[in-house]
Amino acid sequence: MTRDRQDRILTYLSRAGTWVTAGQLADVLGVTPRSIRSYVTAIKSRAAPNTVVEAGPNGYRINADAYAAFLSTAEAGGTETPRDRLYGIVRRLVDSPDGLDVFDLAASLHVAESTVESDLSRVRLLLSEAELSLTRRGSTVALDGTELARRRLLSRMFREETERGMIELEAIQREFSSQSLSEFKTDLIDMLSERNYALNDYGIDNVLLHIAIAVDRVSKNRPVPEPEEASVAAADGIPAALSALIATHFDTVLGAADIDYLAYLITTRAAMRTQDIADSSYLNRADLDVVRSIVRSAGEEYLVDLSDEDFITRLTLHVQNLLRRAHEHSYSRNPLARSIKTSYPMIYELAVYIASQLQTHGAVEINDDEIAYIAMHVGAHLQQRAGSDDLLRCVLVCPNYYDMHLLLRDRITLLLGDAVEVVRVVTRSDVSWADLDADLVLTTIEPPVPDESIVVIQPFFTEGDADRVRHVITRVRRVHRRALIKDEVLQYFDASLFVRNAGAKDEADMIRQLGDLMVARGIIEKAYVDGAIERERMSSTAFTDSLAVPHAMAMTAKSTSIAIAVNESSMPWGENRVNVVALIAFSASERASFQRIFDQFVEVFSEREDVLRIVKKSVDFGAFIDELVRTMDS
Repeated sequence: MTRDRQDRILTYLSRAGTWVTAGQLADVLGVTPRSIRSYVTAIKSRAAPNTVVEAGPNGYRINADAYAAFLSTAEAGGTETPRDRLYGIVRRLVDSPDGLDVFDLAASLHVAESTVESDLSRVRLLLSEAELSLTRRGSTVALDGTELARRRLLSRMFREETERGMIELEAIQREFSSQSLSEFKTDLIDMLSERNYALNDYGIDNVLLHIAIAVDRVSKNRPVPEPEEASVAAADGIPAALSALIATHFDTVLGAADIDYLAYLITTRAAMRTQDIADSSYLNRADLDVVRSIVRSAGEEYLVDLSDEDFITRLTLHVQNLLRRAHEHSYSRNPLARSIKTSYPMIYELAVYIASQLQTHGAVEINDDEIAYIAMHVGAHLQQRAGSDDLLRCVLVCPNYYDMHLLLRDRITLLLGDAVEVVRVVTRSDVSWADLDADLVLTTIEPPVPDESIVVIQPFFTEGDADRVRHVITRVRRVHRRALIKDEVLQYFDASLFVRNAGAKDEADMIRQLGDLMVARGIIEKAYVDGAIERERMSSTAFTDSLAVPHAMAMTAKSTSIAIAVNESSMPWGENRVNVVALIAFSASERASFQRIFDQFVEVFSEREDVLRIVKKSVDFGAFIDELVRTMDS
């Protein structure tokens, strides 16, 4: 636990990229500032002679170069943690069909027998989640379970050891002695492309892990048993081609059972036939109808257009593979899950709705990684349909000098055409600045009064100019977004729905406390509270490191309202710790507001410094509103 907390400090400081106080770190971890100081001391000891964490009057910050060197040392096996020892014991058990002697194991690990006994207790807990068990006869312990379950456990442990989420080929090669994995991946991609498969690179790396494990296990005479069904990819010749590639690159011949299983993983995790994408007649009609119905329902519920047949076809292909994985509890890892959830909460929420319907239809459980893949489909579709609505209206001020203003306009369009639309060009020097009706003004002459929406540029527009303008565009968009929702959001708050330093034992308890306030005012029924708890169980609503936004998926409130708890001490929420919990209840009549408000409300609480200021100064409801307005206006 202590080592895990040290690693969480390093991860948090790395993401922050600036000074963070001991109090802030303590709040994130749910410990005291004194504990933080002891953890940092331990980190310095682990990382010596490199100074990974710098300390100063403003708190702590990461030394990026030293941290990179520290990670490289750890990945190369330079340090061992209790988790490393635990996973090492499991690997030995997986490789020892006759079991291990506890006394010999303790001696080889240079630890006491009591330490090994303690580790074995943790091993049993780990195995209980992997359809495996630990048997014991005297001093000998052994694993009991299928070969496939053992491989899944190896895969899961490896992924958990890759802290940053992305599966790295070099790490797989080190762990399973598969030195030609990169070249194998290149040839595998070529083989699939030749067969007209569209590829998912995240999925391919996941499959490569399974292939490396299979090669390693077969080399130790541990194949999987023969399958009951033929490979789903046999018609494309994938099993035979895959077998030949593995034999060429790893000098290992896998049996039919192994090859069929790996081909199945490829076609359900890493690739889809382009002919299936282009022609829905290849799809199972029942699956297509189910997805179309779910998508129509999602569109009606959230007032978005998801009716495009190409989108529905692609999503159905994905869903077919997703349901196969879910039935086997063999989910596809998505390294972007956290960033998608934080950066695009509304899109993620749409994906949660679709996943909830699929869970009911398929009698399966869909986890956050798979929800994020659905969100990627939804987000890509919505992004394509966004068109020019997101472009800022721009006026260019460039006093006439032959055709210089035309060249400048063309240059701006070339470098910034994805962000702005030049709607007017002013070629006079006597500009009526107050009459320039636009989101952004780019000018080659100085305005009489500086303004945040006016940017002075050079007549010869450079990439440096473009970078400066993009920073302004980001700020202008944020101000516009927040201005659009400020008045609307503020009307949903009420003093009777504000709580300061609410104590709750868990997420469900906090949701009930806030829900009871709404029920007492006749805003929602108890069923809405139950629905919010059910939604929370499906996927955590902690969309940022500081904010949770629990809500039910049904918009059944009598009027849209927000009950909010602002807590000085953070509380656990999913895998996060949050200081602010906002139970949002939307009414059906204000369904159109959901999209506009949901994303922007989360964005307001996305900056840790803003949240800490709100938490510190919100001594009562009035002070909370004042700080919220200040943040929205910034």
